[in-house]
Amino acid sequence: MRTLITTFASAALASCFVTAPVAAADTQQVFEFYCTQCHGPGGKGDGPNVTKDFPVSPRNFTNAEEMNKLSDADMKNVIMDGGPSASKSPMMPPWSKTLTEEQVDGLVKHLRVLCQCEGKQG
Repeated sequence: MRTLITTFASAALASCFVTAPVAAADTQQVFEFYCTQCHGPGGKGDGPNVTKDFPVSPRNFTNAEEMNKLSDADMKNVIMDGGPSASKSPMMPPWSKTLTEEQVDGLVKHLRVLCQCEGKQG
């Protein structure tokens, strides 16, 4: 019995240190919190921060023609390192110190759902 309890306790403790994959609900929350202010809830680039005086037009993630020009690595790079890393607007901040790599991977998948496209391979 003692061995069973020790084994169970060890397994429970080990599970605390295993990073679970980001669930779709978590990704939606991350998108809503960090992205919708500029990109809008539907990803069309029409978030509440975007006014006629806004200095740039945030990317419309539903534009499959434009989104297909980007690889998943391109999108991940911009999310992690900000707009200037891809010669885009400095208004797009780097999120690498805020979001985990798993959260960013979830966002890339979410953006592919919004554009209904696969993007450039490579």
